Amino acid sequence: MAATGTGAVHRLGLLNEIPIGEARAYAVGDAQIAVFRLRGDILRAVDAVCPHAGGPLADGQADAGVVICPLHSHVFNLATGESSSGAPPIGCYPVRLAADGTIELTL
Repeated sequence: MAATGTGAVHRLGLLNEIPIGEARAYAVGDAQIAVFRLRGDILRAVDAVCPHAGGPLADGQADAGVVICPLHSHVFNLATGESSSGAPPIGCYPVRLAADGTIELTL
């Protein structure tokens, strides 16, 4: 599920601040966004809070393009936001790596 916003680009931080296989949560305006760095330096940006019970998705286990919520183990696809375990979907956001190594999020 792709979320919509104003289309503004936000510079969040440097790629090397996120180890491969982990995520960081960022406050972007009123939104809380989790940015995951997957193998091959693939970046995914999603809502940072699980819609089921408010779990911090940036603290979940991520692998093979999914994240598992640390509270109740709901599984979310990091590219689509869809849950394979029955939870409501999470928002997904365009994210890219700038030439200077900064993560840029469009929201």
